Amino acid sequence: MTTPLEDGYRRCAELTRAHGTTYWWGAMLLPRAQRRDVHAVYALCRLADDIVDEPEKVDAAVPREGTPAERLVTFRRWFFRALERGGSDEPVMAAIVDSIRRRGTDPECFERFFAAMAADLTRATWATWEELRDGYMEGSAAVIGEMMLPVLEPTSPAAKEPARALGNAFQLTNFLRDVAEDLDRGRVYLPQADLARHRADPWQRRVTPQWRAMMAEQVVRNRALYAHGQEGLAYLPPASRRCVGTALVLYSRILDRIEASGYDVFSGRHRVPDAEKLGLALRAVTLGVPERRFA
Repeated sequence: MTTPLEDGYRRCAELTRAHGTTYWWGAMLLPRAQRRDVHAVYALCRLADDIVDEPEKVDAAVPREGTPAERLVTFRRWFFRALERGGSDEPVMAAIVDSIRRRGTDPECFERFFAAMAADLTRATWATWEELRDGYMEGSAAVIGEMMLPVLEPTSPAAKEPARALGNAFQLTNFLRDVAEDLDRGRVYLPQADLARHRADPWQRRVTPQWRAMMAEQVVRNRALYAHGQEGLAYLPPASRRCVGTALVLYSRILDRIEASGYDVFSGRHRVPDAEKLGLALRAVTLGVPERRFA
């Protein structure tokens, strides 16, 4: 018979496997204790994100009543109350709190995270790259790198900024891949200034020369973030280096597919096949993950 805490960690793993396959495959290269902590961080972020983006989803770990804004406020309150108490009667929240307290993650990270989730309910566009990066991605992406860092057991404080850059790199890739889905929610996570400069209109949902030029510029920016994130591999122990290096290479391959499609992100969602993910994970175990060139 399993304990409620074990049930919570199992559910965190299920959420990661179902929705965060790149995190899942990367975490497979970690020892079990670290792997469970990656799943716990991912589960917290996924549950909050689903309240905002897919409120029709029902999960026992989140509030069910109220508007998305009200449910997010309640979920935030549940989380910080459980963190203060050191536990929860709800298994998933118990696992999340157990992981965070063991790893000594700074609670301030979660203040920034929940603030960014709340912003999604009131903001649909961002004027410039700097505003998007500093006003939204700081709490929705860069901070995820900070949350994961205690789990990865870095050997130097110098790992922090590359971890933040990699969080931003992952999310910018999501923004570029998920333009159509975000439009369906009434949001555009591409800087309005960049769209205007190229005269590109995502609402047309058409690949025009202007759209391709704008997207090519975003891909260059994205690859620079991956290059910065890659610098952090030198500050991670071997297992963590394989984990992060695998996730980095896999996620960056989504950009390759976007480019190969002529920047068509309207006809379908670009994915890296599971067989390719498995192959790279196996290669990481036997040969180590090669550093990809992003120049």
